[in-house]
Amino acid sequence: MHETASSAAQPSLLVAGPSDPTSRHVLDRAALTRRGFLAAAGVGAAGWAVLGTAGGATAQGPLATGGGHGHGYGGDRQSRRAALEFLRVATDAYPDVNPGPRLAQSYADELGLFSTAFVYDNALAINALLASERGVPEHARVLADGLVYAMEHDPVYSDGRLRQGYNVGPYTFYDGTPQPYGFVLPDGTANIGWQFGFLGTAVGDMAWPGVALVQLYFRSRERRYLDAAVRIGEWITTNTWSQAPLGGFSFGVNGANEPVPNGSTEHNIDCVAFFTLLARATGQRRWREAAAHARAFVDRMWEPAVGTFYTGTNDGVEINREPLPLDPATWSWIALRERRYASSLDWAGSALAVTDQPDAPTSQLPDGVTVSGVTFSTASLTSTAQYNGITVHPQGVWLEGTAQLAASYADRGGRRDRHRAEALLEQVRVAQSELGAGQHLGGVELAAGGGVVAASSLIDTGFGFGYFQVQHVGATSWYLMAAAGANPFQKNGLSGH
Repeated sequence: MHETASSAAQPSLLVAGPSDPTSRHVLDRAALTRRGFLAAAGVGAAGWAVLGTAGGATAQGPLATGGGHGHGYGGDRQSRRAALEFLRVATDAYPDVNPGPRLAQSYADELGLFSTAFVYDNALAINALLASERGVPEHARVLADGLVYAMEHDPVYSDGRLRQGYNVGPYTFYDGTPQPYGFVLPDGTANIGWQFGFLGTAVGDMAWPGVALVQLYFRSRERRYLDAAVRIGEWITTNTWSQAPLGGFSFGVNGANEPVPNGSTEHNIDCVAFFTLLARATGQRRWREAAAHARAFVDRMWEPAVGTFYTGTNDGVEINREPLPLDPATWSWIALRERRYASSLDWAGSALAVTDQPDAPTSQLPDGVTVSGVTFSTASLTSTAQYNGITVHPQGVWLEGTAQLAASYADRGGRRDRHRAEALLEQVRVAQSELGAGQHLGGVELAAGGGVVAASSLIDTGFGFGYFQVQHVGATSWYLMAAAGANPFQKNGLSGH
């Protein structure tokens, strides 16, 4: 999510796809995004595996502009139970090597990233568990403890940073190199994602765990979670406070600990929310000042003529004006709740609307299934890129973003917003039910109809990476939050259940 910092001014980048070490994809933009952060270090940020079409599906879902199937706002209970179970299974994978601290594997094995656990996805899972269960959910605590452990047991640094991703289970890499360990290495350090290059630290990848830890502190009142969130906040303000004309917080550091000067609208929205929550939890003025610093950057990215936000900046001076991604449009509402920015949701619901139909040449949907929703960015609508020989589908639905938009509509609560939210949620339920069957996590087959796939068909984000039809902790977590009517950026925003 969630999202982008740079666009057209970036040089081309040669990217190797690990599922085929001999292949090379030329990316026109080396996008510095939270999800694609590793691309800055010269490693592929797309999904890796070549996926076939899901089979055995016959149901056809309603269009997002139509109605649901009468489940009522808040979602189908059976669907939500299955999604929750997927998060628990992802958390508890590899029990033989992770008896203690652990994180959830982000994607089903079929993506080809093995046991990678992205901190962003794990933060979402914590929030989704809090939104779906009363009290302090066991698995929310487990994941939060994993984040704290990663922070306190980095093999190199002791400054409160989190890496983009970690390894949480054994695998053999594409070059034959074994990775025999779980989340905790024999020397007690956290198993950072070195083989894929997930070593950098991005502001968005820090702010989201910070949000989750503060939310867990509000629920549990356990001081250690707030203390960890404060360390995250201090890392952001110490290392990324930008003095450039556009201000805000810069992107972070790459795997070599070199500063990345780009600034992301989405990251700064994350910071507004995170620092506002920290201010409420601690009562300290410094966090209100940090939130205001991020907010000023976000305000500068608004384009009233279009009704949405620009993606960010490459250098802190010039604004990138294309492509236009979804995340700033949706997250600006749930973070800021500013009526002057409310049109961003309507822009997203219209400008990024897509319908994936199985008769399209590049669709991966099985016969009889149609899914509607939104895509990642304006560039996704016209892309002809290929990932590992598969051509992207311009009408592919980004399920994570579709759930984000549903959550934002529900939070805005206008006359037609709840209808819009439920129609989008019904589309996510169609994808949950009909796509991703037969996939695995840690080599164990996943239950059908549990996790939500990242995309209905392969899509290109327009920022140098793609999303595949693979079950995903992030997409599933956003679905659960939207179905619960939850807002992770607000205090008491996860109490809807």
